Amino acid sequence: MPSLYLHIPFCEHKCVYCDFYSIAPDGNRGGYERLILEFLRALSREIDLRGTSPFTATSYDTVFFGGGTPSLLTPTQLSDILSSIRRTFTIDDHAEVTLETNPGTVDREKLEAFQQAGVNRLSIGIQSFHQDDLNFLTRIHSADQAAQCVRDAQAAGFSNVSLDLIFALPGQTFDRWMSNLHAAVDLDPSHVSCYSLIVEPDTPLSRMVLTGSVKPLAIEDDARLYESTIEFLGQHGYAQYEVSNFAKPGMESRHNSAYWNHTEYLGFGPSAHSFWGGERWWNIAQVQGYIDRLTRGELPLAGRERLSEEQWREEAIFLGLRSGGIDLETYRKRFGRELPSENSSLIGQLIADGLVTMSRQRLSLTSRGYVICDEICQRLL
Repeated sequence: MPSLYLHIPFCEHKCVYCDFYSIAPDGNRGGYERLILEFLRALSREIDLRGTSPFTATSYDTVFFGGGTPSLLTPTQLSDILSSIRRTFTIDDHAEVTLETNPGTVDREKLEAFQQAGVNRLSIGIQSFHQDDLNFLTRIHSADQAAQCVRDAQAAGFSNVSLDLIFALPGQTFDRWMSNLHAAVDLDPSHVSCYSLIVEPDTPLSRMVLTGSVKPLAIEDDARLYESTIEFLGQHGYAQYEVSNFAKPGMESRHNSAYWNHTEYLGFGPSAHSFWGGERWWNIAQVQGYIDRLTRGELPLAGRERLSEEQWREEAIFLGLRSGGIDLETYRKRFGRELPSENSSLIGQLIADGLVTMSRQRLSLTSRGYVICDEICQRLL
């Protein structure tokens, strides 16, 4: 079944490393809050405009609120969005409904209200349990608030809680990172996502690197931390099912897994992407322009493309390897090509190097292979 994604482009503060589209208050709190209300009205209009065939002829298995910081919304605002979605689309009775949540924006009472509104999965942006790391990343929460947010979520009745952590911070040691992992598993979440700090263009962090005030961690140290993450989380019951994601049995993110399997999805909100019927389109990444377009009754499209056969094949390799592996029979039927025979020498070398495994039906990365996933994908292409 397809999925729904809603991009909520508001943050209390813009973090130095983030390149997702979002805006923060510029000092005019009243104007910012009015903009949020205008956005919510526009979002409802976009949902209504998409309420046509073929999008209404199916059920949806997941709903994901991303951002930005969607947990800035009130539970009533979130409930209204979900009501608008259910008026237009058929949401499966057992759908996974995820809310990205930042410590410092919620307490137990608000989390309980989110659950009553229909949220059944939280993705909590912890990033670190060390205050100096949080200060460097310009997060708005404290280390104590990070742990308390997880405890509050569990006390509020959430059994499906994911934590986001960032490693390879400048100067980060092995022991410092491992202490984050220990703190995470001690809280007993159902899912953990671990991302290497990426210096994205046109972010404050990239300017800090360019001026020399920040020196990124060496590539070999980054790789060591990542390999240790895979080993540690595996030892504590979290199976790796994608490059950056680890879950207890049966607690994998259904929404993210849908992306990796080329499942169709609809995206709403500024900068949101959609994929349907072999076509991909995306919205403008500017909230006022988004509002203006929808006020005129127009969809806020910025561009669209139809995937070529070669793009399909490239994405099948890339998405398959970074998740559960490439189903070789499905690949053969879809593209009329034999991946193993076309790359027999390369695959043989990758197997000998301990980077991939190949059964009769599936080509998969090993833990070591995940470290250089992008390089292996490029070599296969």
